[in-house]
Amino acid sequence: MHELGIVFYILDDVKKVALENNVEHVNSVTIEVGEVSTIIPEYLLDCWNWATNKNELTKNCKLKIETIKAFSYCETCKTEFETVKNGKTCPKCGGSHTYLVKGDEINIKEIEVI
Repeated sequence: MHELGIVFYILDDVKKVALENNVEHVNSVTIEVGEVSTIIPEYLLDCWNWATNKNELTKNCKLKIETIKAFSYCETCKTEFETVKNGKTCPKCGGSHTYLVKGDEINIKEIEVI
C-alpha cells in the first residue's frame, strides 16, 4: 500500500507551507490524481484520515481528490487521445508508437486554512 507513503509526503509539504505562513490549522487539502497513477482513492482517504488526526495542525482536515484524465500521444499520426478509453493503441491510425502525456501524476492543488 503506497498510499500511506504518499499521504506522508503530502503532509510534509502541507506542514512546511503552514509553518512558512504561520498557519495554526489546515481545514482541507485538494489534490489532483492522474487516473492511471495506480493510486486507489479509497485507500488514500483511509490513510489520510488516520494520519491527519495524529497532529493538531491537520486534525479533521478533509482531503479533496480531483481526477486528471490520462492522455497519450501517437508518434505516427501526431494525435493525442484518451488513454483509459483506448489503451496504448491510437484510435485514429491504429498505431502502437504511443506514449503517456499526462494522467499518472499527483499534485497538491490547494491548501485551505482558517
